[in-house]
Amino acid sequence: MRIPFIPNTVILLLALLSLEYLYVLRTGYISPSYSPLPAISLDERNGWFVDWRLAALAGDRELCQTVLVPPHAVASAVPDQAYDAQGCGWANAVSLQSAGGATIGLSPVTCQAAAAYSLWMIEVVQPEAERLLGSRVTAVSDFGTYSCRNIIGGFYQKYRKLIERVSKDIVRSQHATANAIDISGFTLASGERIVVARDWKGGGPKAAFLRAVHEGACRYFRVVLGPEANREHHDHLHMDRGFLRACR
Repeated sequence: MRIPFIPNTVILLLALLSLEYLYVLRTGYISPSYSPLPAISLDERNGWFVDWRLAALAGDRELCQTVLVPPHAVASAVPDQAYDAQGCGWANAVSLQSAGGATIGLSPVTCQAAAAYSLWMIEVVQPEAERLLGSRVTAVSDFGTYSCRNIIGGFYQKYRKLIERVSKDIVRSQHATANAIDISGFTLASGERIVVARDWKGGGPKAAFLRAVHEGACRYFRVVLGPEANREHHDHLHMDRGFLRACR
């Protein structure tokens, strides 16, 4: 049987449409009803394509309300704040009171970042705390989520003026859209505290725990920066769900 000839323009068009589909799927701009991937769940290990399935929460408030539920997470919806001229604001955000059995106060934080954090707590933080420290985490300390500012430190700080000539949006931090979380420490059921600024260095179990949860966060967040990334992150773990990729 002879295979019919397909013009190169048709092949190119199909390739471009496929790339565009993958792009909107990764960014969460597509309705979950048009996605071939199952919805993310906090009840079970989610296997493949966790990143893209988390992205589906970006614009779907109803889906968000079915994911961030007890006993795995306690959250309530936060009204949208329209993006201003500086590119600051948020959409489909929540106030997260606890996740994975540990309290925290994150508000506002985007639904996809809250879900990523919850999975991290359930699948990484609590198991590593029990394995390395012999106790579960009961509370997590943070430096906040939303802040209308640019990226701090690293390449962007060094070449900020040059980059801003191209586009000021490029240097906007994910904190400016409530899509980032800064974690500063953990409190165990035993009452012991693990603090990033104090315990990251060294070879003891606390340092091992911090390094393990830092590495584990890279499965759920697209950018994870710790004390070894740059001096601006010496005292916390920065985790965000932006478009870039980095695990340092």
